[in-house]
Amino acid sequence: MKTSLPLSPRRAPAASRRALALLAALACGGVAAQTELTIDLAKPGIPVSTALYGLMTEEINYSYDGGLYAELLRNRSFKDDPSEPVHWSVVQDAGGAGTLALDPGQPVPRTALTTSLRLDATGARTGHRVAITNDGYWGIPLKPDTTYRASFYARTAGAGGVPLTVSLEGNDGKTVYAKAQGGPIDGQWRRYSVTLHTAAGLAPTAAARFVIATESPGTLWFNLVSLFPPTYHDRPNGNRVDLMQKLVDMKPRFLRFPGGNYLEGETVDTRFKWKQTLGPLAQRPGHPGTWNYRSSDGMGLLEFLEWCEDMHAEPVLAVFAGYALKGETIPAGPGLQPFVDEALDEIEYVTGDVSTKWGAQRARDGHPAPFKLRYVEIGNEDGFDRQKTYDGRYTQFHDAIKAKYPQLKLIATAGGKDSVGVRQAVTSRTPDLVDEHYYYGALQMMHDAGRYDSYARGGPKIFIGEWAAREGAPTTNLISALADAAWMTGMERNADVVEMACYAPLLVNVNPGGMQWKSDLIGYDAQTSYGSPSYHAQKMFSHYLGEQSLALTARNVPTQTWQPPAKKDQAAPPPQQVPTLFFSATRSSARGELYLKVVNALGNAKSVQVALAGAAQVAPEGQAITLRSDRPEDTNTITAPDKIVPVTTTARGLGPSFRYSFAPYSVTVLVLKLGRR
Repeated sequence: MKTSLPLSPRRAPAASRRALALLAALACGGVAAQTELTIDLAKPGIPVSTALYGLMTEEINYSYDGGLYAELLRNRSFKDDPSEPVHWSVVQDAGGAGTLALDPGQPVPRTALTTSLRLDATGARTGHRVAITNDGYWGIPLKPDTTYRASFYARTAGAGGVPLTVSLEGNDGKTVYAKAQGGPIDGQWRRYSVTLHTAAGLAPTAAARFVIATESPGTLWFNLVSLFPPTYHDRPNGNRVDLMQKLVDMKPRFLRFPGGNYLEGETVDTRFKWKQTLGPLAQRPGHPGTWNYRSSDGMGLLEFLEWCEDMHAEPVLAVFAGYALKGETIPAGPGLQPFVDEALDEIEYVTGDVSTKWGAQRARDGHPAPFKLRYVEIGNEDGFDRQKTYDGRYTQFHDAIKAKYPQLKLIATAGGKDSVGVRQAVTSRTPDLVDEHYYYGALQMMHDAGRYDSYARGGPKIFIGEWAAREGAPTTNLISALADAAWMTGMERNADVVEMACYAPLLVNVNPGGMQWKSDLIGYDAQTSYGSPSYHAQKMFSHYLGEQSLALTARNVPTQTWQPPAKKDQAAPPPQQVPTLFFSATRSSARGELYLKVVNALGNAKSVQVALAGAAQVAPEGQAITLRSDRPEDTNTITAPDKIVPVTTTARGLGPSFRYSFAPYSVTVLVLKLGRR
């Protein structure tokens, strides 16, 4: 679980109040001294990692099922609840009568579909239909002039020839948006598929249901009942278009998958078993998730890799390393070796050519070409292992992977809040990177934005695999975006230490019951989606990133006193000074541009005198991309998705030395055109 919070979720509202009070006080305060910023262009700068900004994902907040994974029907294989067919109900029209029940005695042969839905349509007859219906993930989203693909397995107890009708209807059954004939079905299990097309004049709605009906009396069984809308790049078993587009628009360099807690499972047996996520959906049994709902495993290993491919991002593959969330651990030695072998097989599936066993399997699954892979993470948050076995487990994985794939960079994770904790957990081998996780309130995030400025050099590079300022729900508000941007300036200033970073959690279904973790990046319901202010800040930093991070010096930066919260049964810690202006600068030699990023957490505009030391020529006009709002608690929502979005304007009066006024409560990227030296 994400329990490495310096501020717990229960303290987040108090932290938010403190942060808002601080920024309100700053809005009234003046700063006597002129803030001065000097950027040194005479030196070549620090190389910025080509993989600095990426994405992290796991099955939380209905991120896959009910989110990015485009399947519209919930509990399609009837395993979400062993006692009742949740999200399915019976339709009995005009006196038709029928009952529903789960039936483990009618599995689909040669598949993982072990529990079927039984419909006893005893009262069905012409004009009196009996049907099964699914309510989806908080509704079935329908759009005009759109084709939906439905499929299902079915059989009947009789001799056969039973016709079925498949439809998309209003929740009251009075409006039929699309309809097709399915079947007829007989006494053998068979897979059926139909297309359903909505009318051009349909007003978009999620107040709809999916229905399979019969007017013939008898007993019918169903399994793997599925409904897909159009998907991104028209991939079968693909992803939701609007969410994919938002992710692509971030220009991520990598995707860390499959998680997170989702990788570990609550027990070793409920971990992410990648081999069981391959091939046809009927062969995937699914498994219990770690956030109180079941995963269909429709989003399997190949789908993760194709997700990367569609974003032009590279995979960061996390492999199960012998530790589960409830404390079950497999120590180093013979008992761990099958899991090491499983990781080697997984890497072969990703990278092997068709002459290898698992490369050939990937080709049979529909993707003959290998995928690029540079990074493999060993486990997730293994610092929570109370038996302290990670050093031995990491060593066993490290030696086996490096022996077969010496080119891969290996990431150690110990769940601590800094790499000191990781280094204490991993002493027998030196990892290429260590994974640090940070979840802070906004003020603490701002206070810690300079963490890497004085960081010890010479050790493994840093992968900030999970991080976020946690103000606002279900998605972050402006104060979190300011704190997140402040943190990212620290990443860029210290590009020699920080090689990769990804925010978490990425996605949240905003419907009641859809959120398990507050303060997320992108929100959605069945029909629409939006980016939080932090999402837009992430886009700005990713889009405007040079190849070198430039040295800079800031003078007379205003600060505010912050009182960190006291831990239980401990005295209050001493007050701390929190900066309210944050800076980073990167240069793109290829584009001849300098990107100056400035975060102003003050409630009033702040004028900064900027000197570009060593600049030969600077164009007098450039661009200013600004994210701001009037109040730090302002945010975006489903109903107001664009309240806070970046605005691009022309920046004038630029040069080797210039003064610029940064708006209150703002994140700004100044794009300066540089001449040749």
